[in-house]
Amino acid sequence: MVKAWYMDNDFSDQRLEHHRNPPEFVSLDDLYKKTGVEYFNININTFATDGVLDKIKKDRGYTYEDEIVCSKECLPNYEEKIKSFFEEHLHTDEEIRFVLDGSGYFDVRDASDQWIRIAVSAGDMIVIPSGIYHRFTLDTNNFIRAKRFFIGEPVWLPYNRPADDMPCRKDYLHKLEKGFVEVN
Repeated sequence: MVKAWYMDNDFSDQRLEHHRNPPEFVSLDDLYKKTGVEYFNININTFATDGVLDKIKKDRGYTYEDEIVCSKECLPNYEEKIKSFFEEHLHTDEEIRFVLDGSGYFDVRDASDQWIRIAVSAGDMIVIPSGIYHRFTLDTNNFIRAKRFFIGEPVWLPYNRPADDMPCRKDYLHKLEKGFVEVN
């Protein structure tokens, strides 16, 4: 199951946990309230037949999916790609990931511009709202396999920070101020 915590400011190796001292964990409820990031726990052994993932996809309008593998063996220009994923950015659409195998970290900014690290592993599905500044990195296992979901054709363009004038960013900040409403 996913865990989240506030990060320290040491970025010597992005693949380490980077806990504050003392550690400052963030509950799933607080993660949603502070960032709008949603979490689903999906049974990795039965998702293809139990209907849980299908219901989420139907309810949220996800009509396209693919699979991505990030590892030294499977990703061309591995070091370059991992560094580009770790560049702080936002998207105009939600970023949805369902981890099938392996593990990694999604980092998201809270309202005070502090980093919250979200550790994901097999069975974790997170929905990162459009307009939130975030980034991704593998952990020290250097491997993750995940499904990506989209509404319609995939639009996966990162807009590096600063992108504060984009409508999706303004909409996100409005939701952050007023409070998020769950879709599911």
